[in-house]
Amino acid sequence: MGHPMTNVPGRPDQWVELHGDYLFRFALSRLRDPKTAEDLLQETFLAALQSLDRFEGRSTERSWLTGILKHKILDHFRRSGREVEFADRSDPADPHPEWFDEDGHWKLDDNSPADWADPGRALEQSRFWDAMGRCLGGLPARTARAFELREIDGEETVAICKTLEITPTNLWVMLHRARMHLRRCLEIHWFGRMRT
Repeated sequence: MGHPMTNVPGRPDQWVELHGDYLFRFALSRLRDPKTAEDLLQETFLAALQSLDRFEGRSTERSWLTGILKHKILDHFRRSGREVEFADRSDPADPHPEWFDEDGHWKLDDNSPADWADPGRALEQSRFWDAMGRCLGGLPARTARAFELREIDGEETVAICKTLEITPTNLWVMLHRARMHLRRCLEIHWFGRMRT
């Protein structure tokens, strides 16, 4: 049963019931680790409770909680980024430079991505996100994080570079490799199935 959303914070004892599942799925989609997602969700609710008097009502309660959770996730990436070896630096150069023009856009030829029908409709389907999660899971952790921060969360280059402690050039290479991997993986595990 749905609950009306207002710009006035509800009772904190209702947050888990009203927003818990949504926030957990949000965290899990970025972290792919249920234990870490649970921990950051608890930290989010605690931080929200501590700053409840500063909630100004300019967004819905869910948006406000999601914003806090995003900051917790970014903090987690910053901490873990210092602990994880950046393996992508030793990766070979892009194996398919012929697929792109000098600006990094797809060349419109036989190597272009197949027509993926209506991507907006596909994005709404939970099975797509399952396939996307599996495909992202095949990437090195930092590359997946970079892609999620840029393409899913819409973070700016400067913020991503600061979070992952990389240069803009490293970020561009990571995003390029992520797109290549996801293109191949989703062609097989999602769009290929839709055409059959």
